[in-house]
Amino acid sequence: MNDLLAGLMAAIDLIIHLDRDLVEISLRSLQVTVTAVFIASLVGLPFGAWLAVTRFRYRRLAIALLNALMGLPPVVVGLVVYILLSRSGPFGVFNLLFTPTAMIIAQIIIVTPIIASLSHQSMRDLWYLYHDLLISIRTSKWQRMRTLLWDGRRSLLTATLTGFGRAIGEIGAIMIVGGNIDHLTRVLTTAIALEVGKGNFPLALGLGIVLIAMAILINLAIHILSRTEREGTW
Repeated sequence: MNDLLAGLMAAIDLIIHLDRDLVEISLRSLQVTVTAVFIASLVGLPFGAWLAVTRFRYRRLAIALLNALMGLPPVVVGLVVYILLSRSGPFGVFNLLFTPTAMIIAQIIIVTPIIASLSHQSMRDLWYLYHDLLISIRTSKWQRMRTLLWDGRRSLLTATLTGFGRAIGEIGAIMIVGGNIDHLTRVLTTAIALEVGKGNFPLALGLGIVLIAMAILINLAIHILSRTEREGTW
């Protein structure tokens, strides 16, 4: 209990004084996470809609594989990305290992299947409702996808926020490919792990509280700005 109170006091102290390291680490966490989720959404949302409106031979197998990829072990993803980006790997020439870019790549691989799978489930339900109408007016596949994406935007926002929540708390993969380098690749989750290793539990708890608060505030801000909770009638 004392550790929890000390952690809360540490978090309040860091926020009130706008600790320079905390601000830097928090901004880097947001930069990596938001970039990864944005790119993952550009890939995952259209793919989920395409999968809903398209019929092909191995469609069920593709859906099952996509759902399975939602549980990708982050440390395995980190290991694969590490090998690919290392000096002996095929992309070692770009010198991306132990940079924020490597962390973004790892998070994209982790988050994309989550966003794609959740968006497919939402688009599939909408497709059942719109199927006859969209077929009867002879829409193209792109027009069908665009209609589903627009009408299902609230469900897709939930899918995107789920991906954001998964990415903001990620540590295994980004620790491997980022290296937790001070002033370069250190983010909130890796900073927490470092402080725990040092036995500085109050500071670790304080950083954890800041991480949770930041995730909640961003989710609330997105919901308010998008008016997803706005009542249809007064």
